[in-house]
Amino acid sequence: MTPGLLTALASGALVSFGLALLVIRIMPTEPDLADALSRLAPGNPRRPAGPSNVAPQGKERIGLWAIKSLPAGLWVRTPTRELAVLRISVAQFYGDKIVFAFLGLLIPPLLSLFFNLLGLGLPITLSGAASVGLAAVMFFVPNYNVIDDAKKARREFARALGAYIDLVALERNNGSGVRQAMEAAALVGDSWVFTRLSEELTRSRWSGQPPWDALHTLADELGLPELDDFADIMRLSGEEGSSVYSHLRARSAAMRTAMLNDEVAEANAVGERMTIPGSLLGVVFMALLVAPSLLRMFSNT
Repeated sequence: MTPGLLTALASGALVSFGLALLVIRIMPTEPDLADALSRLAPGNPRRPAGPSNVAPQGKERIGLWAIKSLPAGLWVRTPTRELAVLRISVAQFYGDKIVFAFLGLLIPPLLSLFFNLLGLGLPITLSGAASVGLAAVMFFVPNYNVIDDAKKARREFARALGAYIDLVALERNNGSGVRQAMEAAALVGDSWVFTRLSEELTRSRWSGQPPWDALHTLADELGLPELDDFADIMRLSGEEGSSVYSHLRARSAAMRTAMLNDEVAEANAVGERMTIPGSLLGVVFMALLVAPSLLRMFSNT
């Protein structure tokens, strides 16, 4: 295959991809009525919320097209809870997977074209196999990114929740009611964690749902056991009228101790990994010292 033909094929692929993106961008979208009604219902899962911003419109459209056109078994596993923590819609997540897979298909032919222009011809079968393999690998890259980012977001949520529990305890100690204490404490911070808690409590107030039930739903939706424990404590205070100041302070102290222990364990693991390069350097240094003597001994024999 000549370099000119390869250039024409690559140019045609890029132009076709641009036209496809243009068609997807101007294509009118039809909202799913069942999904819209489920988001408005107070007891059903809502649109995920978290630290991330609203998804780009282009990836949303690609994801919606993929949901309607591609088989459901293609996605293997969708990390629903992780997406809810990061406030990433399923449509955007599927759009990311499609874009990453397309990039995996496109990179090997472009590299093959580059090497052919340098005079280093590569077999077409190798380029095709590399495209399929790289596309399959990059198709699962968004899964890894979402799981890793959600782990960091949950750690951040746990830190902020410890401060929030202390604020709720102080509000209760000052004589505020259960809902009033929870809502007032949520308005103190401006991070995404406090904003998410404030939105959930406000939604429960307008729907007539107890605030601890709303937090139970949120904890189950996002996979946050610490928030579930806090909701149990507030249920005890709201339904039985018991004093929970000491319980809240003890819970926040226990959370901070657990996070500190995790950070110490992680630091120890990093320190142990850092000793490996030093040990290898020592082995190399000893080999350099012993090598001349060994070579001299073998040369004499």
